[in-house]
Amino acid sequence: YEMSVGTHTEKVSVWFRDQGTKMWKSGKGFGKVGALYAGTECVIESYRAKNDITNAVAAGFVSGGILARNSGPRAALGGAMAFAAFSAAIDLFLRRETPDDD
Repeated sequence: YEMSVGTHTEKVSVWFRDQGTKMWKSGKGFGKVGALYAGTECVIESYRAKNDITNAVAAGFVSGGILARNSGPRAALGGAMAFAAFSAAIDLFLRRETPDDD
């Protein structure tokens, strides 16, 4: 966009408005991905009646496939595998035991 006209205050106001719009769009996207993943993991965990890393990996696989579905089967499989690997890494990191400070 072009900001060559107006006072400094007007330019800053336009910039902040533009940044706010971009943040809102980005936040909605992250929210949708998070809701898809969390919902999928919850359904899998309820079905399996277990709370382990398999739920995170399966939810990541399903979510990644759904998110990449419009790019074709190869991309959907790649997205599923990447999201599953990322989910496993995060789950392993969050589940690790911390050393006791005795």
